Amino acid sequence: MRHRIVDDLMTREVTSVQVDTPFKEIAEILTEREISAAPVLDGSGRLVGLVSEADLLRKQAAQAEPEGRGPAPRSASEFEPGVAATAEDVMTAPVFTAHSGWSVVEAARAMKLHGVKRLPVVDDTDRVIGMVSRRDLLRVFVRTDRAIREEIEYDVLRETLALDPGAVQVHVVDGVVTLAGRVPRRSLVPVVERLCRGVDGVVGLDSQLGFVEDDSRATHAVG
Repeated sequence: MRHRIVDDLMTREVTSVQVDTPFKEIAEILTEREISAAPVLDGSGRLVGLVSEADLLRKQAAQAEPEGRGPAPRSASEFEPGVAATAEDVMTAPVFTAHSGWSVVEAARAMKLHGVKRLPVVDDTDRVIGMVSRRDLLRVFVRTDRAIREEIEYDVLRETLALDPGAVQVHVVDGVVTLAGRVPRRSLVPVVERLCRGVDGVVGLDSQLGFVEDDSRATHAVG
C-alpha cells in the first residue's frame, strides 16, 4: 500500500523567471500562462524567490496610491512597470520549498506553518523540479467512495493484515469510512483503524469493530 507523495501531485512543467525579468514581462507571463506565481532563479538557475500575482498587485498599489488613496489596481495584463522594477524588486524571499519525496501531510503542514498557498519543489541542489499547491494536495481527497472502499478491503484488510474476507464490513460515504465486524484479536483494532485513516481520500472514520479474543489481558499477565 503506497500513499501518494508530492512527486505524484506536483506540476512538473514550471514557468520560471530570472531575477532581472522586468515587471511588465512577469505580469504578461502570469497572464498568458494562466498561472498565479513563478519561481525566481538566479544566474546559475537556483531558486532565490517567488513572484506572485499578489506581489505584483502590492507593487502596483504602492505606485498608484502612495498615500493609501487612488484608483483600484488594474488587472495583471494592464500593469505598467515601475522604475527599474524587476522580479528581484517584487519577489517574496526567502522562499519556502518542498521535496518530491514529502508526504501530502508534510507538504500541507509546511503550507500551514508558513502561511503560503504553494511550494516550489526542489532537488538536492536547490533546482526547481516542480510546483505543488493547495489545490494539488486536495486532489488526494477527490476519490470515489468505491475506490476508497476497494483499497481498504483489498490492500489494508486482505493483503496487509491477512484478515478473512467478510470479517470486517467496509462502508464509505463521502469519504467517511464505517467499519463493522470483528477482528481476531483486540490488539488489531487500533491497527486496522490507523491503516484505514491513512488511506488516500479518507476524511473520517467511524469504527464499530469488535474482537474475538481479548489478548490485552494476556499481555498484561506476561508483563
